[in-house]
Amino acid sequence: MTEIHLMASGHALWDEVTALAEACFWWAGPFLAEKMRRGEFRGWERVCAARVDVRVAGFCTLTEKDELPGRYGFSPFIGFLFVDERYRGNRLSERMIRQAGVYARGLGYEKLYVMSGETGLYEKYGFVKMGGYETIYGSVEQLFVKPL
Repeated sequence: MTEIHLMASGHALWDEVTALAEACFWWAGPFLAEKMRRGEFRGWERVCAARVDVRVAGFCTLTEKDELPGRYGFSPFIGFLFVDERYRGNRLSERMIRQAGVYARGLGYEKLYVMSGETGLYEKYGFVKMGGYETIYGSVEQLFVKPL
């Protein structure tokens, strides 16, 4: 059985998702784990988890801002999308993005954004590339948008 959970700090799966993020081979995983430990998700922001049977198989975040400078008014953002290799090919990313989008729509948002250097990944989930934007780190990343 597959379940998708939108979590705030204190959720029953919070520590399990933190542990998966910490242990994953992707450089961003430990960074997310640290953000979760520090309680950096506030208000309506959520961490989304995909759970297959009894194991957390993937995660992503839904946040107000991502790595764009404050002068851009885009919000909300999907971030830290990751699915454990053992569970890839089961549309978990799509299901997490969809659930996060339903939640964002319920908050009154009409669009969903993601920053990524990937090509072809987010387009298959209905995102359209808006172009390259300079990040708060000085790099340029692609910004994608999806209507909700």
